[in-house]
Amino acid sequence: MATEISATSLFRGPDRAVADNVVLRHEGGVITQIADGAGPASRSLVIPAFVNAHDHARATASSFGAVGMPLESWILRTVLGTPVDPYLTAASALARSAKAGCAAMMVHYTRPSGTMPLVDEAKAIAKAASDVGIRIAFAMAVRDQNPIVYGDAEPVLSGLSRDDRKTIDDLFVRAPMSPKAYIELTGAIAAAMAGPMVDVQLGPAGVQWCSKPLLEAVAENSARTDRRIHMHLLETAYQRAWADRNFPDMVRWLRDIGFLSERLTLAHCIHARPDELEMIAASGARIVTNFSSNMHLRSGLAPIAAAHKCGCAIAVGVDGLALDEDDDILREMRLVQMAHGGLGFKATWMPAELFSLAIRNGRRATGAPGNGELVAGNPADYVVIDLDRLDRDRIMPVDPMALLFARGNASLVKEVVVAGKTIVREGGCTGVDLPAIERELRDMYRANVGKLANFQQMWPPLAEQLGGWFEQQLTCQ
Repeated sequence: MATEISATSLFRGPDRAVADNVVLRHEGGVITQIADGAGPASRSLVIPAFVNAHDHARATASSFGAVGMPLESWILRTVLGTPVDPYLTAASALARSAKAGCAAMMVHYTRPSGTMPLVDEAKAIAKAASDVGIRIAFAMAVRDQNPIVYGDAEPVLSGLSRDDRKTIDDLFVRAPMSPKAYIELTGAIAAAMAGPMVDVQLGPAGVQWCSKPLLEAVAENSARTDRRIHMHLLETAYQRAWADRNFPDMVRWLRDIGFLSERLTLAHCIHARPDELEMIAASGARIVTNFSSNMHLRSGLAPIAAAHKCGCAIAVGVDGLALDEDDDILREMRLVQMAHGGLGFKATWMPAELFSLAIRNGRRATGAPGNGELVAGNPADYVVIDLDRLDRDRIMPVDPMALLFARGNASLVKEVVVAGKTIVREGGCTGVDLPAIERELRDMYRANVGKLANFQQMWPPLAEQLGGWFEQQLTCQ
């Protein structure tokens, strides 16, 4: 059945002016027409739906005391938030992203719950996405080296008691998965859940966590099957120092084995150098910037303007650590614009251009169809913004996209439509009861944290040992 929505203003894409007083019609999940002559309706701005191009579908980290820590200790601390129920945890994260206006989200699944076989856990994530109504890309993250630090962890662990050391081993040390087994696992996950709303990808966690044979196997499989790859790269100063010491030609090597390609999306790249950005750009790979996460974790300010200037395709992600830990992708895009949008009269891009390229490249990163523009033939993935609240003063005509980047946030989202289906209306998810899910999760997490009391007790000296190791072994320049 055909559906239509009247828009006071509608943003189609960067090369088209904002259209006023139009009707958007869609049927079967596809836009069929945008016509002039909207009838009386509440004032609204209709825009393409956002994409959260890098995330992990996990719990809110600060609730587990992981505040203001560098990534290298934050990763260990957040074991307290390991998913206690994969479906509920994912549904919570996906619903928050949907409420913020996202049509698609990358789930780089870095911490399985351990409560069920991995293929079954992946299927639980897919069910959560289906219930929320959001598109996802899913990659089971893999690592086969350096589970504690980027090298020999003995100096960190040697001072621990036998019981404390066993706690660390039980929580973080696993028998490494062989490259062949990982490729087979990814294929099994794809067979179980891939479809029009789910894109299954390969997900090496990062070069410092993955052996060369594993990365070579991923590159070969991606080239042979055309499967996308999602990976962290050079997120922290310590990862940069590790690469300089142990793998100085890392990005060139990735290029030479065919890992760098248009099938690849790289998260962060905060400490990538100009020559590395040039190689990434030439390959057609994308970079997802995660501004607030980078600030929360003290990882640094990414060279996004320089990356864009040399031709890198840029997308935006929340990484589970938006400014207020509320998954507000619109605020995140505004922060990217403020930090990287230019200096003085020299603009990197205009806000509408950033908006469009982030959505276009985000859809490519997640395998979502179309380029995100609101034109006939594209998927009906759009967001309705309350224009009365956005343009609250109504003193004179102002470009609504300029207002969106001046003061927009998720509270202005009235409706989110994905593949022609309303998944959010007036701040509430239509497919899941998010408040009930979050109440249930809180009870589970409170019980689970109690079971990890030993880890909490040993945390202060462990955190000190970690900091000492990274500062001594990989001195920041």
